Amino acid sequence: MLNPIWLNTFKTLVDVGHFTHTAEKLHMTQPGVSQHIRKLEELCGHALIKRINKTFELTEQGKLVYEYAAKSADAEARLFASLEFDNPFAGVCKLSCSGSLALKLYPQLLSLQQAHLDLKIHLEAAPNQKIFNDLQTDMIDLGIVTQKPDERLFQSTVLGSETLCLVLPKLYKESEINTDLLCDIGVIDHPDAQHYLSIYFNACELESLSKINLDKLPKSGYVNQLSQILLPVSRGLGFTVLPKSAITNFVDSESLFVVRPKTEVRETLYLVQKRNRDLAQRYHTVNSYLARIFS
Repeated sequence: MLNPIWLNTFKTLVDVGHFTHTAEKLHMTQPGVSQHIRKLEELCGHALIKRINKTFELTEQGKLVYEYAAKSADAEARLFASLEFDNPFAGVCKLSCSGSLALKLYPQLLSLQQAHLDLKIHLEAAPNQKIFNDLQTDMIDLGIVTQKPDERLFQSTVLGSETLCLVLPKLYKESEINTDLLCDIGVIDHPDAQHYLSIYFNACELESLSKINLDKLPKSGYVNQLSQILLPVSRGLGFTVLPKSAITNFVDSESLFVVRPKTEVRETLYLVQKRNRDLAQRYHTVNSYLARIFS
């Protein structure tokens, strides 16, 4: 590896064109400048300059090393400039949330990007655990989850809440909603199904569902594509629990029956990031925008 100090001395010498002036500029002695050049030549295995009385000419190898030194100095200058430049309306923002929430948020985040074209939104739909894993491995910088984060690993704020709905085929609209009926129909499983079912049955205040055993609930299908989860429900093949936003965006919502519980079931949304990680200013822009959406 080339010594950056020797490389800088060599570049300065070529730029200034004089050993004495180089020494003055670098606050060195002239023998010190000569020593740096000699050590750099030894490391490169070639003479870099040809001395002519009090002046010098670059050798062909010297021209290549000078070009390398100039590019390195320029790259370093750009790096330091970029470290100082933290535009709140420019750069890539990598965040993740549930698929249903992505349906709601993505169009609005695109509006933010349209207002600030140098801001690039990268949004991934994922279940809670993947979001936590991706935050830990720095695959994403922000996540919206429905599970309270581990405070030892993450810092979070409450962003808002989302309504959860028990959804059945429309043909059961006049039926009594109880454990036997749901077991007969079977659940359409998906990555967040157990989480949603548990929250819903515990909070809906429907006595007939409060003691349902999720482990023994028959599964009539599984799909991990959010846009497809309600399709088998609409065809009478099962029931499921999903956030209201997913139902609103389903094209055939007329074929669904959404149960009205005694108490609306709402799920807390947490805006989460890796603990002790300082995010760029552009993430403060996104955070403020998300806060306005949920306010």
